[in-house]
Amino acid sequence: MDKSQGLQSFWERFGLPAYDELTVPDNAVMPYITYSNVTDSLGNPVPLTGSIWYHSTSWAEISQKADQISEHVNLLGFALVPLDNGYIYITKGNPFAQRMSDDSDSMIRRIYINLMAEYLTQF
Repeated sequence: MDKSQGLQSFWERFGLPAYDELTVPDNAVMPYITYSNVTDSLGNPVPLTGSIWYHSTSWAEISQKADQISEHVNLLGFALVPLDNGYIYITKGNPFAQRMSDDSDSMIRRIYINLMAEYLTQF
């Protein structure tokens, strides 16, 4: 598994379709997750961001999904994603989660997730 595949597998583990934020299909149906595909190598921590998207009148369900991500990273204080040539070491960023509004549709609920990643790889 390469770095991009590792990021995809991390975000997919939360039970929603996950898309690189630059390749969301036109026919994607909420709820889903979008994420930044940022990579580097050993010794260079990078910010990783994701957004959870729901179409709802309530924040309850989307907040539970953000909590699920938080709990996964908090379980050990980090999440570790295996790669063919190492690991992705993921920790929480600050602030971890932030609600966002959408001016075009008041029923779109989005929570922006901040993480930090270090690629424990040689390249």
